[in-house]
Amino acid sequence: MIDVVELKMVGPIGLVTINNPPANALSFAVVKGLDETIKRCMADAACQAVVVTGAGRMFVAGADIREFNLPKPDDVPELHDMIMGIEDSQKPVIAAINGLALGGGLELTMGCHYRLIAAAAQVGQPEVKLGFIPGAGGTQRLPRLAGIAVALDLILDGEPISARKALELGIADEIVEGDVVARAIVVAEEKAKTGQIRRTGSQIDKLGGWDAAKFAEARKKAAAMARGVEHYVAAVDCVEVAATMPFAEGLKIERATFVTLRDSDKAKAMRYMFFAEREVAKILDLPREIKGAVIKQAGVVGSGTMGGGIAMCFANAGVPVVLLDVSDEQIAVGMKKVQSTYASQVARGRLTQDAMDKRMALITPSTDFFSLNAADIVIEAVFEDMDLKKEIFKTLDAACKPDAVLASNTSSLDINEIARATRRADKVVGVHFFSPANVMKLVENVRTAKASKETVATVMNLSKALDKIGVLVGVGDGFVGNRMLHVARRIAEFMVEEGALPWQVDKVLVDYGFPMGVFAVNDLAGVDVGVSIRRGQKKLYEGRRHPVLMDKVFAMGRLGQKSKAGWYDYPEGSRAGVPSEAVEKMIFETSKELGLTRRAFSEDEILANYLTALANTGAHVLDEKLAIRGADIDVIWHYGYGFPRYRGGPMFHADLVGLDEVYETAAKLQRTYGDWMKPSPLLKFLADAGKKISEYTCPTSA
Repeated sequence: MIDVVELKMVGPIGLVTINNPPANALSFAVVKGLDETIKRCMADAACQAVVVTGAGRMFVAGADIREFNLPKPDDVPELHDMIMGIEDSQKPVIAAINGLALGGGLELTMGCHYRLIAAAAQVGQPEVKLGFIPGAGGTQRLPRLAGIAVALDLILDGEPISARKALELGIADEIVEGDVVARAIVVAEEKAKTGQIRRTGSQIDKLGGWDAAKFAEARKKAAAMARGVEHYVAAVDCVEVAATMPFAEGLKIERATFVTLRDSDKAKAMRYMFFAEREVAKILDLPREIKGAVIKQAGVVGSGTMGGGIAMCFANAGVPVVLLDVSDEQIAVGMKKVQSTYASQVARGRLTQDAMDKRMALITPSTDFFSLNAADIVIEAVFEDMDLKKEIFKTLDAACKPDAVLASNTSSLDINEIARATRRADKVVGVHFFSPANVMKLVENVRTAKASKETVATVMNLSKALDKIGVLVGVGDGFVGNRMLHVARRIAEFMVEEGALPWQVDKVLVDYGFPMGVFAVNDLAGVDVGVSIRRGQKKLYEGRRHPVLMDKVFAMGRLGQKSKAGWYDYPEGSRAGVPSEAVEKMIFETSKELGLTRRAFSEDEILANYLTALANTGAHVLDEKLAIRGADIDVIWHYGYGFPRYRGGPMFHADLVGLDEVYETAAKLQRTYGDWMKPSPLLKFLADAGKKISEYTCPTSA
């Protein structure tokens, strides 16, 4: 077994190598190993200086966050104490930054006396992405090395910077084009001879120039960066401490702040999501040797908003794509919209004109199905009409090469039925992009009954190639995300029929952290679209109670934002809705027609009912094996529906509330709203077993 921390004497220099693949994370074992090894070097008279580096391509990519929820062994020092021990040491310690140095890795280098960095290496403090702040000196040492403004930028942005930038900012002392370890050993020998030791905590030259007013402004900006979370402002507070208080006191305050944030439910949720979005790519019944096809050319049928957006996804990834529609007029409109979207990005400085021209050149407009004969995959993105889609797939089956994958962007239709319209059911899948497709990160990849493993591998790999997060789901009404949304939306409408108002419900959801409320989302997507989906679903759920308000809004000619009137009124030139007196009057009249006595709904009740509808339906989805893991559902809801990352998703939230309580709330709602809220047996099973639904994996997958 290889030691996670290795010591090799190179002449009078102790070379300490962290060897904890793949990321050299600062696990308990690594922290203990570093502490013991550095102390051994300090006690050894033959060792005159120390070089710390990482094995492989990493220096240290951060702390081992999997251990955050575990009790620290008694013989393992705290990371910040170990780093302070390095800074206080009486022999020079040089960091040879051979690769990524992130989070605790950068903090480790800043505790060293000198920092040499390989030309291709990067450094950064990404802690804000996980719900907390640097906790081992990052908010105290970084301002001392790079200045207050730079430290705030790096900590609040969370993105790594290049070696060149690190040198420019004073975080690194030297860039090494060749062997950074060999050069660090030479520097260590030089420092040992001169006795030079430069402790970061003693440096104060770059801490000036900021008064209370500047920090107040920084806090204001930090608060605006991430609504609903506290750690951005806390980071500013700790950097201000670095500028105004002694170093030792600053470290204590930083550590206390870090621990409070680290142990909060919001940080736990963000750490959970960090791992969850990496797990979704693991398909349990897909052998590693099955790689799937590489998509070199693509086709998209339908040049509307979705089709054009999907074509842009391919062009953005450098994949040539044919965009097809039924007439020259329609394809011209579609191409004009694509061009306009790119031009808008150029105008905002997000894209260069040259990049736009190259991407536009990759999109070929066409009205001929046989122009798709070289495509490795063709994605249909037309109106949600089963007969139309089946006719298109029949035509594609004849026009496309035999090994091409045929995919539908349907959001709810039975793709097994669509597949039966072809002679290649093993190569038919769903790829449900979310609108706008060129922006939204999520794709629900829908595995049909006869889809081959190669086809599944192809679309999962394609998601990654398009810089999307692909989640594999099964065929069912609304698949996973929309299945849950459709139930929760009904519960929201039932509450409005009984006494709540749309804007009250939406405010509760926005206050919880959603970017928009459920009624505002309906206006954005189109009330007419929602009504069309409902009509199809009424056949599936014939015996259930159905809300009537959306139909009445539609009957009033209110189609949503596109008609400047839906659940909300939309003043000229505004996309922000205002409560509608006409809709409110209609709601009160409808309640009377239904024989319902309106009652008050508290914000807590609205939130609990809505989130219970999501979690209970998600449990049914898992029970029906339409999703692989509870965590997959949370990834879908974060990236597809704006569930706040710091809440962890509906299944994670259910675990926080308690599955027994969620089950009881669902049972209570079933008595009022019928089988939309039939309690999931899986909730009861997991609650009785003391297990978490966010950690649940189906015995057989989607």
